[in-house]
Amino acid sequence: MQLTGQTIVFDTADLASSSAFWADLLDGTVTRQDEDWHEVTVEGRTTLAFQLAPDHVPPQWPDGQPQQIHLDLYVQDITAAHAEALAKGARLLQDADLSAPEGFVVYADPAGHPFCLCWG
Repeated sequence: MQLTGQTIVFDTADLASSSAFWADLLDGTVTRQDEDWHEVTVEGRTTLAFQLAPDHVPPQWPDGQPQQIHLDLYVQDITAAHAEALAKGARLLQDADLSAPEGFVVYADPAGHPFCLCWG
């Protein structure tokens, strides 16, 4: 199989808030494709997509119902990235010692999808 691209798609009950959160966090833009599909574009490429799922139930990961998918985002400055994620609406799920040489912090986006900021 030869891939020509890939898109990570999140189910969400609230397309507007989910796509706006990720566009803001990734410095991208939201494109509304139709009433049940939004895409986030970063530097001209579709990075993430969001599909309307009115009955979406957020996972309770890491200490409950397993997640369906999560993103690991590697950053150079975890302290700045942590503050930015929280300021843009991320919810902290599992903290870590930000002064450690490596590690990860677990967050959820506004729809409850988990993601990690990783460093080291």
